[in-house]
Amino acid sequence: MSFEQLKANRDNAISKLVAAGADTNEKKKDYGDDRQWKPTVDKAGNGYAVIRFLPAAEGEDLPWVRYWDHGFKGSTGRWYIERSLTSIGQQDPVSELNSELWNTGRDEDKEIARQRKRRLHHVSNILVVSDSANPENEGKVFLYEYGKKLMDKIMDVMQPQFADETPVNPFDFWGGANFKLKIRQVEGYRNYDKSEFDAPTQLFDGSEAQLEEVYNKLHKLGEFTDPASYKTYAELKKKLYEVIGEADVANTFTTAQNVELNTTKESVTPNSVESSVDEVGPTGSSESSAGDSDEDTLSYFAKLAQS
Repeated sequence: MSFEQLKANRDNAISKLVAAGADTNEKKKDYGDDRQWKPTVDKAGNGYAVIRFLPAAEGEDLPWVRYWDHGFKGSTGRWYIERSLTSIGQQDPVSELNSELWNTGRDEDKEIARQRKRRLHHVSNILVVSDSANPENEGKVFLYEYGKKLMDKIMDVMQPQFADETPVNPFDFWGGANFKLKIRQVEGYRNYDKSEFDAPTQLFDGSEAQLEEVYNKLHKLGEFTDPASYKTYAELKKKLYEVIGEADVANTFTTAQNVELNTTKESVTPNSVESSVDEVGPTGSSESSAGDSDEDTLSYFAKLAQS
C-alpha cells in the first residue's frame, strides 16, 4: 500500500484491525537488535516514555505481528529460549511434551508444564516521542515488542465499551494517539496497568512530508513469522531434551529427522541462548510473561489435552 492509499483507506482501518486482534490463531527475541526499542527503568523498576504506534509498512496488512516462544531453565542448568513452531502453524516439541505432562493429571507435572508454557509477544513499529532516559531515541522509528496487557489496551481503544467513547485507531497517522508507557515493579514483575493513550492527535500536525518520511522508515514485520527464521522440529527437540537432561531421548531420531537436522543446521540461523541468559531471569523477564494469567495457562493446556 502506498502512502496515498494509506491515507485514502484509513476510514476502514479500525474494523480490520479489531477483527485481526480478535483472531486467536497463534502467530525470540533478537537480542542486540538495534532496530528494537526497549523502555528503560530505574533501580526501583519504574519507567516512563511516550511512544506512537505506527501503521503497517508497505506490502504488509497489519501494523503488528504476533509470535510465541518458550523460555525456561532445565535440570541441567541450561536454558531453553526458542521461538515456538506453533507461531507458524506447526507442531512444536515443547508444546507436545507439555501436553503429555498435563495429561498425567499429576499436580507436579502440571506445574512443570506451566513453567515451560508459551509466552506471547507482539511486535509493532513505533515512533519514540519522549524518552528522557535515552533522549537520542526521540523522533526515531523502532520495532517494539510487547505483551498481552498492552495489546489489550490497544484493543480497548479500538472497540470501547461505553456509548460516550469514540473508537480510535492508535496506529493511524491522522487520528491516532500517543501512548504514555508507565512502568512499575509489582510483586517482582513489570506492571503496565497505569499506561494509557492520550487524546487523539495528528502526528506532526498532519505534515505529509514528515509523515511520509516516517512511513518510509517502517521496518518489515514478516521476518517474525517467516519459517526460515525458525529452527526445525528436529533441532528444537534435540535442544529440548539436552536442556531437560534426557539427551538419550534426543538421540533417538529417525534417519529422516537426522537428515533434516544436518541439512538445515547451516541454513537456519540459531537463536542465541547462552548469550542471552543474563537478560532473561528464572521466570522470564519479558513483559509478556508477566502478563500471562493462570487462567490463560489453564485454557491453553486444557486445549492441548483435548487434541
